[in-house]
Amino acid sequence: MAVMNRHVCPVENCKCGTYPPESCLFSLIGNVGALMVALICILRYGQLLEQSRHSWVNTTALITGCTNAAGLVVVGNFQVDHAKSLHYIGAGVAFPAGLLFVCLHCALSYHGATAPLDLAMAYLRSVLAVIAFITLVLSGVFFVHESSQLQHGAALCEWVFVIDILIFYGTFSYEFGAISSDTLVAALQPASGRACKSSGSSSTSTHLNCAPESIAMI
Repeated sequence: MAVMNRHVCPVENCKCGTYPPESCLFSLIGNVGALMVALICILRYGQLLEQSRHSWVNTTALITGCTNAAGLVVVGNFQVDHAKSLHYIGAGVAFPAGLLFVCLHCALSYHGATAPLDLAMAYLRSVLAVIAFITLVLSGVFFVHESSQLQHGAALCEWVFVIDILIFYGTFSYEFGAISSDTLVAALQPASGRACKSSGSSSTSTHLNCAPESIAMI
C-alpha cells in the first residue's frame, strides 16, 4: 500500500507505516504480531514444563520472547518519521531479543531431541538462527553508514531477518501438534504449585503437607 501510494521505496519497511492509511495497518500488524509472539512463547514454555524440562534456559527464553513482543509493540506504534528515538529503541529491543530467543530454543531443541525428526528440526532451527545472526549483524553494520546503497542493504537484511524469525516461529507447529488443554495452565501455574502437584502424586503424606499451603495461597 505504501509503495502504491508512492510514500516509500519498496525495501524501506521501517517507513511503510509513516503515513495513513498504511500507518494504521502497520500499527495493527505490529500489535497483533506481538500478541501472537507472546502467545507462542507462553505455550512453548508451558509445553516444555509439561515435559518436565523446567530449566533456566526455558525461563530465559520466555523472558526474551516476551521482551521481543514488547519491542514489536513500540516499533509498530511509534513510526520512524514521527518518533524516531522510540522507534529505534523498540527495534533495538525487539531484534536482539528475538535473536536470543531463537538461539535459546536451538539449545532446547538439541537437548530435548529424542527422535531423528526432532534432531532434524534442531538442525533446521540452527540454520535459521545462523541466518538471523548474520542478517542482524549486517543490518546494523550497514545502518550506521550514510550511503543510500548501504541503507538499502540494511533494509534488505532487516527484511530477511524478520522473515527468518517468522519461519523459526512457524517451526513450532511441529511440537504444537501435541499440545494439550493443560499447557497454558502449566505455563501460568506458579512454581510452588507445580512442586506440590508433582510431589503430591508420589506420596499421600507429601500431598497432605502441600494442601494447607495451597489453601493459604487461595
